[in-house]
Amino acid sequence: MPKQPNLTREGKLKITEIFHSLQGEARDAGRPTVFIRLTGCPLRCVYCDSEYAFYGGEWQHIDGIMKQVAGYGTRYVCVTGGEPLAQKRCLQLLDRLVEEGYRVSLETSGAVDISKVDERVSRVVDIKTPDSGEMARNLWANLDKMTAHDQLKFVICSRNDYDWTLAEIRSRGLEDQFEILLSPAWGELDASDLASWVLQDQLKVRMQLQLHKILWGDEPGK
Repeated sequence: MPKQPNLTREGKLKITEIFHSLQGEARDAGRPTVFIRLTGCPLRCVYCDSEYAFYGGEWQHIDGIMKQVAGYGTRYVCVTGGEPLAQKRCLQLLDRLVEEGYRVSLETSGAVDISKVDERVSRVVDIKTPDSGEMARNLWANLDKMTAHDQLKFVICSRNDYDWTLAEIRSRGLEDQFEILLSPAWGELDASDLASWVLQDQLKVRMQLQLHKILWGDEPGK
């Protein structure tokens, strides 16, 4: 009788790509980093630059993922998507990475509960603005679960987005609680406009540009 293939998904995640690049955003911008892009996302932001990760991908065991990561010889790892927390075993991967001494960041949409993510992981929580088309998906309860190790991100598409973001930052007292990142949406807003608004309103934020976009444009795996 022929041997049946092992169809179990225990310890496996659906992976779109694993690659080595420079971190383009957030606290570790510019650092050589291994990116693990998980497949799938329940959101459809209008400016999404990783739509190719919505579907497809390959099931890979965490042991194999760890072996690939080790091969790049860097201690910085970013788990991203899609929405990585849409896969329940993402938590196992994050735990394994920090236990093996990696400095780990997680890029999450802000629409999924982050409370079970190891606090040694720097959780980059992306609050969705009106022009994203997914503002209603914001899980504001995540703010109560964030620490000083985490980062709060807003992608700004327009003056309307900026005004909304400013109101949320001020009304919720976010400037004194978190490291806040503001990014102009690629191809949607002139970065100099956003810079002027931030300075005019004396916001306690870090404005950032997408370094990987500047270097490589929209090329996947960069």
